[in-house]
Amino acid sequence: MTFSIVARCEQTGQLGVAISSSSPAVAARCAWARAGIGAVATQNVTNPALGPKMLEELANGASAADAVSAARQSDDFPDYRQLLAVNAQGETAIHSGPKALGNWTEATGRQCVAAGNLLANEGVPRAMVETFEATSGSLGDKLIAALKAAVDAGGEAGPVHSAGLLIVDKESWPFAELRIDWLDEGCPIAAVAKAWKVYKPQAADYVMRALNPLAAPSYGVPGDE
Repeated sequence: MTFSIVARCEQTGQLGVAISSSSPAVAARCAWARAGIGAVATQNVTNPALGPKMLEELANGASAADAVSAARQSDDFPDYRQLLAVNAQGETAIHSGPKALGNWTEATGRQCVAAGNLLANEGVPRAMVETFEATSGSLGDKLIAALKAAVDAGGEAGPVHSAGLLIVDKESWPFAELRIDWLDEGCPIAAVAKAWKVYKPQAADYVMRALNPLAAPSYGVPGDE
C-alpha cells in the first residue's frame, strides 16, 4: 500500500524521506528522521515503533544494516515489514519481509534506497532511485522528483490518497515536514510538491526565526514591518 525513498544529500548532509500510500496519514506513521543521525521508513503492515528504534540504533553508532537488523529482531512480525534506512554517512540498508503485501520490491542507489508494496509493477522503486540520482537541486527537489517518477512508473496498484516529505538538516526539528494525510480526489503527491514549491524559498528563514529573530527577515504577513 506504500512506496517510499530515504536519502542523504551529498552536498548539504541533509537527510530525508518521501512517501505515498493508499492508506491515510502515511507520513505520520512511517517517516522518521533525526539531524546528523539518519532517515528511516517503516512500512507495509506498519509498526511505527520500528522507526524510532532504527534511529536510536544509528544514534548509538550502529551501521545502517545493523540498525535495520536490530529493528527486525525487536519485532514479533518482521516478515510483514519493509524497513529502509540511510545514515549520516550515506550508508543504506533495507529489509523486505517475505509476507510483504502484493507486488513488492526494492532498489538501492547512491546514498538512497527505495521500496514499495502492492505496486503496479516491480520497476517502481528502481524508477525512484534512478530519478533521484539524475535530478539536480536540493534534497527536497530530488525526493519530490522520485515520488513523481513512482507515479509515472505505475505507482501503486490502486490510487494513492496520502503523501509526505520529511527533511532534517542541522537542528533538532525538521527543516521541512509537509504532509497530505488524505485526499479523496486528486493526487496527494502533486499537493505535496506544490507545498514544497511554496515552502522551499522560506525554509531557511524559518530556521533563522527560531535561532535569532533579530536577524530574521520579515514575516510577509499583514501588519509586519
